[in-house]
Amino acid sequence: MIEIIRTNSQNLEFKRLVQLLNSDLAKRDGKTHPLSQFNTITNLKYVVLVLKKDKAIGCGAISKYDLNSMEIKRMYVSPEVRGQRIGENILSELENWSRELGSIKCILFMGSKQPQASKLYERNGYCLIKKYGKLKDIPDSLCLAKDL
Repeated sequence: MIEIIRTNSQNLEFKRLVQLLNSDLAKRDGKTHPLSQFNTITNLKYVVLVLKKDKAIGCGAISKYDLNSMEIKRMYVSPEVRGQRIGENILSELENWSRELGSIKCILFMGSKQPQASKLYERNGYCLIKKYGKLKDIPDSLCLAKDL
């Protein structure tokens, strides 16, 4: 059984999981991939951790993008528990929290070399959108959105 808790980016287990995420992304995309500049976690107020037997096995976060949208960030599930719908639980909690905060849309960006993540988002109603903000000039980035 899993437990989902809400916290912030000061949580040490969240920081540990983000280090694992960054290592994984560096292997997939290269250490100097342009998307890595957006991987900071300082001052994230809305962080979700998934615990299994009191061990953090997954995480995600949201941050305010504009008046109506939250941006999903730093989604990660430990390799040993992938395929158990942990990512869907994280995503669902982040969407619920976004609604509670008054948002009507979630947006996100990701690298194109993350097929499992792409499948997760598509399976949960996310659609490709035009690249936004600073991402428009990064060739292998994908932007997705879902109306809540």
